[in-house]
Amino acid sequence: MNPLAVAILLLAGVVALVDWWAVLRSNKRIEYVAKPGVLILLIGVALALDPKYSSMRAWFVAALVLSLIGDIFLMLPSDRFVPGLSAFLLAHVAYSVGFLIDSPGSPAPIITTLLVVAFSANSWRRLAAGMKAGGQSAYLPPVTAYVVVIGVMGAAALASGNLVAVAGALLFVLSDSIIGETRFVGERSWGPMAVITTYHLGQALLVL
Repeated sequence: MNPLAVAILLLAGVVALVDWWAVLRSNKRIEYVAKPGVLILLIGVALALDPKYSSMRAWFVAALVLSLIGDIFLMLPSDRFVPGLSAFLLAHVAYSVGFLIDSPGSPAPIITTLLVVAFSANSWRRLAAGMKAGGQSAYLPPVTAYVVVIGVMGAAALASGNLVAVAGALLFVLSDSIIGETRFVGERSWGPMAVITTYHLGQALLVL
């Protein structure tokens, strides 16, 4: 990693800590600035790095930009869940393509792929039950599509053989799972902090 990328990454870490504090204190004014600020800086890191494949960087930058759009939709006072979900779905598609470019023809290990499938299926089952119980069945099609796509992204990360990327992908999956649980199954007092920390760490590791 070159010095410029390191400097931007460190700054992103500082802004992330500020955002975590804002989430902990429920300070929306700071969160509205810090949360997108982290993604903007991570985009800067991705652009400053020298990847093995330039096309992979393009897809990863696209994923980060789409994630930034999703962040903005989801933190707005009004309910923009479906637009936010759509932006993140496209982000996972972009990440998946980037991973496949990085590891052409390398299948993901069968056991770990099955674990990803099992986790995704269990998450979908819980979310579907929560949506039906809460009278939110209209969200079932987009959420189902999202669960499938994020499972594909996890498998693509595993196929890359990059342990840092795998860790990032799994943290991203965990963050999204907690968001779904909070919205459709039941709120947890620790949910917001768990979501934001796993999300930022996951995105940072994916960039690296």
